[in-house]
Amino acid sequence: MASPRLETYCCPNRDAATQLVMNFQPEVFCGVCIGSASISVLLTILQLLPKKGQSPRKMPKASSSSTILLLISICDILGGLGMIFRSSIWLGFPGFIANISVVNGTDVWPSTFCVGSAMWIQLLYSAGFWWLFCYAVDSYLVVRRSAGLSTIVLYHMMTWGLAVMLCVEGIALLYYPSLSSCENGLEHAIPHYITTYAPLLLVLVANPILFRRTVSAVASLLKGRQGIYTENERRLGTEIQMRFFKIMLVFVICWSSNIINETLLFYLEMQPDINEMPLKNIRSAALITWIIMGVLNPMQGFLFTLAFYGWTGWRVDLKWRKREIPWESMSSSTAGENAYPSPVNYQSNIHDSKKISTTDSQQTDEAISMLSEGNTSSDERLTRSSPIYQGW
Repeated sequence: MASPRLETYCCPNRDAATQLVMNFQPEVFCGVCIGSASISVLLTILQLLPKKGQSPRKMPKASSSSTILLLISICDILGGLGMIFRSSIWLGFPGFIANISVVNGTDVWPSTFCVGSAMWIQLLYSAGFWWLFCYAVDSYLVVRRSAGLSTIVLYHMMTWGLAVMLCVEGIALLYYPSLSSCENGLEHAIPHYITTYAPLLLVLVANPILFRRTVSAVASLLKGRQGIYTENERRLGTEIQMRFFKIMLVFVICWSSNIINETLLFYLEMQPDINEMPLKNIRSAALITWIIMGVLNPMQGFLFTLAFYGWTGWRVDLKWRKREIPWESMSSSTAGENAYPSPVNYQSNIHDSKKISTTDSQQTDEAISMLSEGNTSSDERLTRSSPIYQGW
């Protein structure tokens, strides 16, 4: 699971609330993390692999959405692998992990492993949060026809730059001036928790707003494409809205337990003695949500692929297929045109004028197909309602 408590546990003088959750059935907790992360990683890879009998996903050339969706899945896979590695070391070498609690110990490798593995998990999931925010921004910009493949460079700079900066800043403030003196006061821990949960809260607040505006813009595009709002277009708009809803539903399910857990642990930290009887129910709730985090956090990768593409099936196609090189098809078509030239006539001029009149509609179709990527029924309805399909 991904929690700033992982970095806090690397402090030998950790607070009592962190000690409570990290020492609660560590073998069971690590086993839960390994099982959940392994299932999620395997199913996520299965979802992304090409399937037999299915055509490859087609995306509009001017959209970076498919790249963003793939990067979100990659971040989840790498974060899940970090959880598996960390929990495996925790279970396999308990004596090695026990040296983390030694103050002024001579062996620096336990602390190095603790800090490094925790930073890896936090960085990858934080980058996933930023990519999810970029997906909401890109969806809105594509509908407004203000985005394209060139914007992916800006997304990379923003996502990895902010993720690395916040992660390094939070860790530096937590372990300042040294690893043995961290957690002496909340002034060390609070900035670390803020930098960890800032992108998560940004997605919770900003993405619903951007998705709502995108859905409204899609409705306007569908109405203005032909001046009417048919049943097929209404269904297409509803499916795009449902896709955004599924994305936010998965995000809330996977990360709401983290917010609840941190709220309970911060409340316990402010108490003089967290072992008092009146606090028993709060301690129990904190431990329950801690285990829930170990289950739900790693499952985000697989659940997101379901929200993005739906269930793609079990039949994996691992055969290498030769792809047609663009310039080969271009040269063959050119040769065919030269061998059998067609006379220029009046009908070709009419055809060119009709091409120009359908340019805006094609751009609208590309924007809508980007938002409904992975939904075959939506793509078919979009094609049938296109002016090109209707024989313009």
